Amino acid sequence: MKNTQAAKTRRKADLNTPSGLGADATRDISAELNALLADTFALYLKTKNFHWHMSGPRFRDLHLLLDEQADQIFAITDDIAERVRKIGGTTLRSIGHIARLKRLSDNDADFVTPQDMIAELREDNMRYIAFLRETHGVCDEYADVATASLIENWIDEAERRAWFLFETAREK
Repeated sequence: MKNTQAAKTRRKADLNTPSGLGADATRDISAELNALLADTFALYLKTKNFHWHMSGPRFRDLHLLLDEQADQIFAITDDIAERVRKIGGTTLRSIGHIARLKRLSDNDADFVTPQDMIAELREDNMRYIAFLRETHGVCDEYADVATASLIENWIDEAERRAWFLFETAREK
């Protein structure tokens, strides 16, 4: 009986993670990071979708490129979520939560040409870079240098993805 009561108490306990940033910083940075995390999952899934549905004479190269990019995108999801927790916030809990926060659009088309896939992913990565910079700006307001530092690396990675997609789409 005593163990059951203790377990119920633990389930109701707040997730008070100590942070020196303050309540406003925790609220604002967590909100930005959660939206960014939702966009990261959206970009990951679209990249995998296009990877799975790639076709045409450049199939192998594009299939492998998108797989590599999807792996890189997915790799930062845990870092984003853990950063939210480190600063005292809570993070995404469901696919529905992702759907409510994401700003990147889905592509549920039955067929997309390889050229259109590459162009759409390039544009999405460019928008994602803009979201990263906005989040960096919020971090700067609160002197959250640790989160800003992580974001700077993610910007560099996203710029590289956009560059590769741009060069891949060039005709000449």
